[in-house]
Amino acid sequence: MMTAMERWKQLPAQEFVTLGMQNLAYIKPVTVNDHLAFAIHAADGTPMAVLDDRLIAEAAIRQHELEPLSVH
Repeated sequence: MMTAMERWKQLPAQEFVTLGMQNLAYIKPVTVNDHLAFAIHAADGTPMAVLDDRLIAEAAIRQHELEPLSVH
């Protein structure tokens, strides 16, 4: 019987790249007009929003039933 790790290793690269993408959004700190803001992007990089507060950005992502991730 194959272990879970062995199954992950056999997953084709393209499938691994897209795995779970529809459930994720990224928060990235950005500078807008010399002020810190937080950009929200879909997992594929599509810009979705820019907000002034990180906690509000996280809440907005969760409100849309997505999981927030940080990009530093």
